[in-house]
Amino acid sequence: MPRFSAGSYPAALSLVAVAALALSACSGGTGASGSSAGKTLVIDTSFNLKTADPGREFEPTGQIVDKALYETLLTFKGGDVTKPVPGLASSYEQSTDGRTLTLHLRTGAKFADGSAVTADDVVFSLKRVIALKGNPSFLLDGVTVTKTDASTVTLVSTKANPALPFILPNPALGILSAKTVQAHGGSATSADGAEKYLNTASAGSGPYTLTSFDTNTQVVLKKNPKYTGADKPAYDKIVLRNVQAPTQKLNVQRGDSQIALDLPSDQVSGLGGGLKVDSGTSSDVIFLLLNKNTKVSTTTANAKFAEAVRKGIDYKSLLSLAGTGSVQPAGIIPSTFLGALPGSQAAARDLAGAKAALKASGIGKPSVTLGYPSDLTVDGLSLQTLAERVQAQLKEVGITVTLAPAPTTTELDNYRNGKEQLGLWYWGPDYPDPSDYLAFLPGNLVGLRAGWKAGADPALTSLGDKAATTIGDDARKTLYEQIQTELNTDGPFIPLMQPSRNTVSAASVTGVAYNPVWTIDVAALGAK
Repeated sequence: MPRFSAGSYPAALSLVAVAALALSACSGGTGASGSSAGKTLVIDTSFNLKTADPGREFEPTGQIVDKALYETLLTFKGGDVTKPVPGLASSYEQSTDGRTLTLHLRTGAKFADGSAVTADDVVFSLKRVIALKGNPSFLLDGVTVTKTDASTVTLVSTKANPALPFILPNPALGILSAKTVQAHGGSATSADGAEKYLNTASAGSGPYTLTSFDTNTQVVLKKNPKYTGADKPAYDKIVLRNVQAPTQKLNVQRGDSQIALDLPSDQVSGLGGGLKVDSGTSSDVIFLLLNKNTKVSTTTANAKFAEAVRKGIDYKSLLSLAGTGSVQPAGIIPSTFLGALPGSQAAARDLAGAKAALKASGIGKPSVTLGYPSDLTVDGLSLQTLAERVQAQLKEVGITVTLAPAPTTTELDNYRNGKEQLGLWYWGPDYPDPSDYLAFLPGNLVGLRAGWKAGADPALTSLGDKAATTIGDDARKTLYEQIQTELNTDGPFIPLMQPSRNTVSAASVTGVAYNPVWTIDVAALGAK
């Protein structure tokens, strides 16, 4: 998902201070003692967070928060993303041409203020996402939202949109109370001014409400007594804290937190003390970006230089940083999704070929700058460590790479505005369908961040348009494999790895399940 923004504890914040914060957060609860049902649950993670406004948020931590605050029309159960299940919509039908999606609303749903969730609220909320033209707006590109009757909403796409049921569970499409949002400056227009309010209070029907929100330290959620969903939350309060991986391990070991979300494989190995470890391959794909805009860099825009970089990377060496469970994807679509290329097609290092390509580029002593967020870890893996390894590998090719780390909030702007020469980022799925990765094509969201303008590759664009509207898994699989093969040859992106994903939890916590869209559903967590 195009979700990037992170903070970290200030460098001066000692472990003692972190522990004190944990004890303060747990006041009124019982920590990890095993009797925490109905009390406080503390979750440590490395924040990627900018806002709690669902129409504007599109960062991993924001997805965790808004999944708890706002219900979506459809959702997924646990970590199973193969089939959308009812949310605020009790059922739906999609037309045979893939253009029309009709959703029937659940009766009796209430917002946190006790008012009823209506079809008008659904229409307002989805139209607001479209009108804000924020990071999640593309989820509803070409979609018209209308109220059919008091309990029915219809979504019509300009073209066949078989992925739409898989898109609607994204927390950015959470349903808000139109009355509440409008009372605080909100509207379904670009002039909407409700974000400030939505960073202090929630306007949703989710299992939790917002108590406090800080993008650098912690977010506190309180159980919503008006929640009408089937599964009631087990904890009165959720404290989501911004803690880097080493401290996460210490906190969960001594019971200051009950869940740690960002520990790499080497830190979870041999964990005892009754702690549970849920491990698997992440759906996040870490990649290199080479800018094709000659105004940004004539070097990275050179096709032979890009070939030299692609062949010069030692992918197996990079995987060793991520540990057991990490894999090298053969394309930009993660290995677990429909349309992923087989592992046999994954790139391998060819140092001689890299040097030959560099010579053919005609660039003498090339030097480029690699931008990446200095305070961001991906599934426990530090991008700083990864950047240093890439720098060393490309030096062997004859390429000088100058590392230019910056705080995520700063580097995120450079990335989104297409200013990086080389960029090191990751993509977490906005929804579990291969059409999400069409964002990497020319003129699309991530393509533009690499200076790859619309019209740069008409044949690839045409192939992407066809894939987006094709019905049937077999045909779609073939098209997405073709797209990735083309991307691997001529595109500005080099997929590096899917890290391992480890969730560590106290023995008292039940229901832990990694979801590639929102990481973890805090309302689904139980206690024993």
